[in-house]
Amino acid sequence: MSEDASFRDGGEKPLRLKALDADDLGVLAALVQDAIFPASEMQWDRRERRFAILLNRFRWEDKPLAERRGRAFERVQSVLAIGDVQKVSSQGVHPGDKDTVLSLLAMDFAAGEDGTGSVTLTFAGDGAIRIDVEAVDVTLLDVTRPYQAPSGKAPDHPE
Repeated sequence: MSEDASFRDGGEKPLRLKALDADDLGVLAALVQDAIFPASEMQWDRRERRFAILLNRFRWEDKPLAERRGRAFERVQSVLAIGDVQKVSSQGVHPGDKDTVLSLLAMDFAAGEDGTGSVTLTFAGDGAIRIDVEAVDVTLLDVTRPYQAPSGKAPDHPE
């Protein structure tokens, strides 16, 4: 019998995770919350039916360890790839604009019929991208070594 993963398991290793249903996607959504990236780092490949973003994500899995050891918080460059894409639409977001930096607040899934649905990426400033998918097929891959978060602080969302 296998046990559930914990934040401790991802401590010093790059993440390589795949979501195949809405529950899995919730885990990835928590890990990419507060990721930042230039709008030019998004790409939709219609032929491959893949939407991808190179983002700088806060290492939520490392936060407890950084706090205990009194060291700086970290970010890491990661690729968030969504497969089986049928359509991409955006509101208040201009993909390809290198001067616009986006902050990802949430990634949600709304189920449709027969496994289809929509992944919605919501950004600070009321922007959003809706990605219609044939099925949930989302991958998160860390592609660089972690680096010290430029702000030196963990993202905060006051209630």
